[in-house]
Amino acid sequence: MTNAATAPLEEGPSKGLGQITLLSHDDRLKGRPRLCSDCGLCDSALKPSMPQACMFVDNRTQTIEQRLHGRNRQPDDELRFGIYRAQYAARMRRPNPQAQWSGMVTALGARLLEQGKVEAVITTGAAPGTRFKAQPILARTLAEVLATAGNKPCLSPNLSLLDRVREQGIKRLAFIGTSCQVHALRAVEAELGLERLDVIGIPCSDNVAYEDLTYFLSQVSRSPETVVHHEFMQDFSLWMRHEDGHVERLNFVDFPMDKLHGIFPSACLSCFDYPNALSDLTVGYMGAELGWQWVLARTERGEELFELMRPDLEIGELTERGDRRRGMPRFMERLAHPPGAKRPPFLIRKLVAMLQRKKGPGGLEFARAVIEMKLLRNLNYVRGKFARLEPRVVPYHVYQTLEPYAETYRETFGRALADES
Repeated sequence: MTNAATAPLEEGPSKGLGQITLLSHDDRLKGRPRLCSDCGLCDSALKPSMPQACMFVDNRTQTIEQRLHGRNRQPDDELRFGIYRAQYAARMRRPNPQAQWSGMVTALGARLLEQGKVEAVITTGAAPGTRFKAQPILARTLAEVLATAGNKPCLSPNLSLLDRVREQGIKRLAFIGTSCQVHALRAVEAELGLERLDVIGIPCSDNVAYEDLTYFLSQVSRSPETVVHHEFMQDFSLWMRHEDGHVERLNFVDFPMDKLHGIFPSACLSCFDYPNALSDLTVGYMGAELGWQWVLARTERGEELFELMRPDLEIGELTERGDRRRGMPRFMERLAHPPGAKRPPFLIRKLVAMLQRKKGPGGLEFARAVIEMKLLRNLNYVRGKFARLEPRVVPYHVYQTLEPYAETYRETFGRALADES
């Protein structure tokens, strides 16, 4: 996904430090909307439907919710998490050692195939010779699904496989993917002629091109080539598991942000669906305690999927602590007046990290905090870089979710949170 101006990896991200990261400038993606996450729809015969399906052209969350649920979000946690019927803390009793967490997502895909509920599963594998370079997979066997265990936090054109689904006459399909992929899939669902579609959503934020992920790991790890899994964890640190099993941790406050600016695609910074709210079942971790996964059953089909896995799961407790609202004014101030590139002294960073872990939000309150901060950050990004697109790409619930901070927003940014016309 690099362009002709790509700099050597040691000099910075593939799009260049300080530049707007537009994938649509890349040769393969020319002619696409400026905001593009390379979901794969435009690589399929369904490309003519892109203007009505792409969340970065016309976000149709509100319309799709009405079709899926017969209603839109209630003014509570649904504004942040999306509509759901039940949520759980869970994990596999027998974890898959190859998985990012316990292997629930791939186990579910395999179970659906095993029981004949679906004929194929669209999921994401790793390109040969790499750990993290994403490669869409149309899995027809249990082994093919299980081989895709482990997160690949890179852009992946999974919807490009819809042509193969139709060519092979597949009528019962499971889809595992990110929120931009799921939004487009839901928008074209009626065109696929499927008898059954199970949508398993992965919470997603700030994916990158593979070259940029390689660069990112080189900046945050002492041994980037041996990193097997990595995740931004609930204890305010990045965990990196290595080949020998040891876990390297880096506090968020210690990130070399001056070297990371420009890595994330503009589409990801213009996305407002971290929790993958249009899936049947969302499987993540952000709202659970360390070591557990956060699962939201959103539809009747989602409840069915969870029950299919329940015999193999440990069920824990969802908790919450702290007050996310205390940190929002400071977060707004940092958005309005970004700190300089120079990091605070080591001892100050160490103190901040300790206070975050001891006093910061946890459990579901941590999930609320992260989602609200991402909504606010991305709203400001759209307003600063793509202002004319705001009415089309920012969904209705963003303004409702952030309404409690409207006065602080006005004082900090000198404008209203929502259009007052």
